[in-house]
Amino acid sequence: MSLIRDRLNKILEKIQAPAFLANKGLGNEIGFYIFDYDARDELLVREHIAYLKRTLNSGPSSRKIIEFDLYEMILDLLRREEVLADLPQMEEEQGSAYLAEALQDIASPEVYIELIADQVEGSDIVFLTGVGKAWPMVRSHNILNNLHHVLDRVPVIMFFPGNYDGAELKLFNKLKDDNYYRAFRLIEK
Repeated sequence: MSLIRDRLNKILEKIQAPAFLANKGLGNEIGFYIFDYDARDELLVREHIAYLKRTLNSGPSSRKIIEFDLYEMILDLLRREEVLADLPQMEEEQGSAYLAEALQDIASPEVYIELIADQVEGSDIVFLTGVGKAWPMVRSHNILNNLHHVLDRVPVIMFFPGNYDGAELKLFNKLKDDNYYRAFRLIEK
């Protein structure tokens, strides 16, 4: 548990650095970062994200942090489409596979990108959370692959319950999501 706490405690200093906020020193790469962690530490990571937002969104050198919880976004989409209440019956009648496919159609990466692009104006840093909760309806690499088209000036940090080795995302340290080469590990393990 102390390793995760040590890594979490390094985030604040890293993301307050002027070079991080300016996306400098990345060799002209986009400022996408992944903070990978063991899924067993999910609650600790959530608490730390709340702490980071409170700390950075207030005070004399405040920064505007905007968080997009991929799971909460799915719920909002389903409420808007007025299908959330129907999901248990749909699953019972059509099965889990049908439901998962139907949800992927509603929550396509393009929908997420549009929602994020509409809300990110004026932000200094974007946090992407809820990756594990949103799986399998949303695949994190699909979001990242499409997000770089609309977020090229604001650093993006995806909090990922699994492992990222600089090339491969492995959700829950078991499920290979897909290769993603454009992100940097935020804090080394």
